Order: sequence, then C-alpha cells, then structure tokens
Amino acid sequence: MSPTQQERTENTTASLVGAARELFAEDGYAATSLDAVVAKAGVTKGALYHHFSGKRELFAAVFAAEQAKLSEAIVAAAQVHEEPWEAFEAGAAAFVEACQEPGVQRIFLLDAPSALGWETIRQLESSSLKMMELGIQRAIDAGSIDRRPVEPLAHLLFGALCESAMVVARAPDQRSALNDSLAELHRLLASLSSRA
Repeated sequence: MSPTQQERTENTTASLVGAARELFAEDGYAATSLDAVVAKAGVTKGALYHHFSGKRELFAAVFAAEQAKLSEAIVAAAQVHEEPWEAFEAGAAAFVEACQEPGVQRIFLLDAPSALGWETIRQLESSSLKMMELGIQRAIDAGSIDRRPVEPLAHLLFGALCESAMVVARAPDQRSALNDSLAELHRLLASLSSRA
C-alpha cells in the first residue's frame, strides 16, 4: 500500500529535521547550508521550501524537537520520585544534565539565542515552563513547599536552570561545573522545602 500524502509529508519533514539536527549539532547554525541539509535528507530544495520558509524556520523545528526530548528526560527523571518536591528537583537536575550533550549544547544553548531570538525561544519553551508550574503547584498542594504564587517562582527557577546549563556548557571543565551547579541546585531547592 502506498503512503498517504500526510505520511509522505511527515516523512519528508522528519528527514529534513533529522538531517538538519545532525548538521546544526556538528557544524553550528551559521555554517550549515540548506544545500547540505537537502543533500543529507535526500530531498529537493523545493521539498524543503514546501515545508519550511528557510533556515531559521527549519532551525526552530529542530529546536522544538530538542525541547520535546528534554521534556521527556525531565518527566522520566521526575516520575521516579513520589514526593513532589523531590520529583521537581530530579526533573530540574535532569534538564541541566541533558543540556550537556554536545549537540543539545550547540543547538539549544549556543546557537538558539542568535538564530531565533528570545521571544521565539520562550514560545518554543512554553511547555517546559508550564510543566515547571505544574510541578511547583503539585509540591504546594502536597505541602512540600509553602504556599506562594506559582508563576513568579517558575520563571525564577526556569531562568536559573537555563543560565546554569549555559554556564556549564561554556565552562572549560564542564564535569566540575556541572557537579557544582547540581550541588547549588540541590541547596536552593532544599531551602524552599517546607520539610527542611
């Protein structure tokens, strides 16, 4: 049975995003050409422009796919813990750790700010911020942390995690910087716990 038009569209899009992810991770946004992407994906440039308006939109799709993978890592780490604030901490640590994969570093932390800009990044990261708000609300509801406005704390912690991941990615000794960041994350979140 022949693939449907929707299946062909999905396959072409997946091929382009997969090829672009490899090239963006290896060579960076600026050095990656659309010609290289279509050659790696095995499609025509017309097919690329049928699905994406250009390199920036393709990069945004790669960023969104990376965001989805990071969210999966966060959820998997959090689900190991029953206590909500421990689950929150595990998810936060998993985010910082997952950001240390070289391709994620390059795409997510190093190239995205200049390629996409802050507004677009925040739109693409909105599901992670909502997930963080949900984790904080669960911890409040369980009495793990004191009752407080959820949104400001989520923004504060989200910014701290993103900055921490960025600092570790740029550190000369990333392993040491990661260990230091995770230790500080633990101390920070422990200080917010009502069970400390």
